[in-house]
Amino acid sequence: MSTEEVQKQTHGFQTEAKQMLQLMIHSLYSNKEIFLRELISNASDAADKLRFQGLADGALFENDPELKITIEFNKEANTLSISDNGIGMNEAEVISHLGTIAKSGTSEFLSSLTGDQKSDSQLIGQFGVGFYSSFIVADKVDVETRKAGQAADQGVRWSSTGEADFSIEPIEKTNRGTTVILHLKKEESEFADGNRIRHVVKKYSDHIALPIEMLEEVFGEPEEGEEPKEPGFETVNTATALWARSKTEIEDTEYCEFYKHVSHDFEDPLTWSHNKVEGKLDYTSLLYVPSRAPFDMWNREAPRGLKLYVQKVFIMDEAEQFLPLYLRFVKGIVDSNDLSLNVSREILQQDPAIESMRNALVKRVLDMLSRVAKKDPELYLKFWNEFGQVLKEGPAEDFTNREKIAKLFRFASTETGNETQDQSLDAYIERMQPGQDKIYYTCADTFKAGLNNPHMEIFRKKGIEVFILYDRIDDWLVSQLSDYDGKSFQDIARGELDLGDIDKEEDEKDSKERNETFKSLLEQVQETLKDQVSEVRTTNRLTDSPACLVVGDDDMGLQMQKIMEAAGQAMPTNNPIMELNTEHPLIQKLNDESDSDRFNDLASIVFNQAQLAQGIQLEDPSSYVHRLNSLLMEMFK
Repeated sequence: MSTEEVQKQTHGFQTEAKQMLQLMIHSLYSNKEIFLRELISNASDAADKLRFQGLADGALFENDPELKITIEFNKEANTLSISDNGIGMNEAEVISHLGTIAKSGTSEFLSSLTGDQKSDSQLIGQFGVGFYSSFIVADKVDVETRKAGQAADQGVRWSSTGEADFSIEPIEKTNRGTTVILHLKKEESEFADGNRIRHVVKKYSDHIALPIEMLEEVFGEPEEGEEPKEPGFETVNTATALWARSKTEIEDTEYCEFYKHVSHDFEDPLTWSHNKVEGKLDYTSLLYVPSRAPFDMWNREAPRGLKLYVQKVFIMDEAEQFLPLYLRFVKGIVDSNDLSLNVSREILQQDPAIESMRNALVKRVLDMLSRVAKKDPELYLKFWNEFGQVLKEGPAEDFTNREKIAKLFRFASTETGNETQDQSLDAYIERMQPGQDKIYYTCADTFKAGLNNPHMEIFRKKGIEVFILYDRIDDWLVSQLSDYDGKSFQDIARGELDLGDIDKEEDEKDSKERNETFKSLLEQVQETLKDQVSEVRTTNRLTDSPACLVVGDDDMGLQMQKIMEAAGQAMPTNNPIMELNTEHPLIQKLNDESDSDRFNDLASIVFNQAQLAQGIQLEDPSSYVHRLNSLLMEMFK
């Protein structure tokens, strides 16, 4: 057995990587040229990492400080090679990066696949494509790499046909960095053509800030007596940092391709903002809002943040100090002329200039979203459906900007009667009735449950608009956002009903008279349900239902209780207030009931029905059914 055979190792792909490979090959074929964009982007990242590590250890450059990407092809062999002289990889890194998908949300992503190629290709874009896109056009891929600073005999070759496994073997590699060699499928020979490659580079990777080189193509025969011209390498991209160029020089397509480079997304961004600040601070920012939420958006611990450059030198990925958590979906770069090249994450947390930049960047993002909301409500609704729940974290995290954040909120409303969250707080205030001084809302598990909530009845009768909040975060949100534009928020199922000056005197008079008239009934129901309710009183909330339950002013809302209990939190028992609609025949029947057992049964049934109407799980459903059946049987005697 040869030495080479002994040293060569075969490894099986991680299961998730196998699935990704097969999906990549079959679902992205209609947009196959993006493989080159992904490989160039990876090469650019490798160069950025070397430039950053080289700040602390100049020996890593190995007397070759000019970073670049080189593309070569061989028509006869039908191969395409993409090389960089960046940071490179050692054997352990090769196995880790090329044999697994080291990305959070992988299992959720794979469970979302439908088998439909069109919809699945969109999901891939949401997840990111990367190195595996090579197998769209290649039936075999070799990766030859050596980590910067290691000896020439520490090189590694990775090979795979994109099936079940891959091989690893040591090689001699004199120059640092990585070369990806694609053995193209027969039908993909177009990518072993110089013009085709140049076209793809200009289309997708012109913005890359380091040179992408290819051999010049020499056409025709030399003149008689002339020596054949030896082709040299030429730069085929602009090789200028896109964010450093004037906005007037940059096409929208270039902005979109640069977004895909920094985010590894497959789709175009929803919107972006490119700004240069000069004065006390000198920096440039290019911020993007994606079209779709990533799979790991709800993982608040996941890496996030902007790419940080100092004087166009890449410093770090995911610099989270520049934006708060509620804006974690924003992608892009910030390039400062004021920071030191050896800046660290610890220094960023202490530098007062960072706080100023952070405040300005937050304002920039919020203004960008406000412009979209004003100019293109349909596009903004797309943003809201993807990122609205994350934005709702804002008022608790960013008190300074709470009004600006709230201005961006959208809710479902009784005004439209459908579950689309497209109504703003400003629009609600414009529609408020004379004498109304509060923004009314209800929290529910679903839109339909909120719309049919018994507490809605008086609002429906008087034509008062109510927001229906059915996102899990909403009950927590309104506990953090108590008012907007001078108008306080009022949960229609909490405390005493206050409709402002709308029929105020008449309602107060009616309420006082009812409580006096039905004082005995209220006391009797209170005694029957003493372990389940804190108070029983008459109501002016209801028109059709016999009863409803109300949360005390200082008690936790029902939706928040459910969330906390689902998270395993032990919750204090806060019995609700029960309000009776004394005009309802059932309550009048209860008032006239002389048999104490039947009274108790009917009172319990009314209470349980009020619970069910508000989506509360009964503690003892069988007792409820038994009481209800007994009363029904009496009706048919």
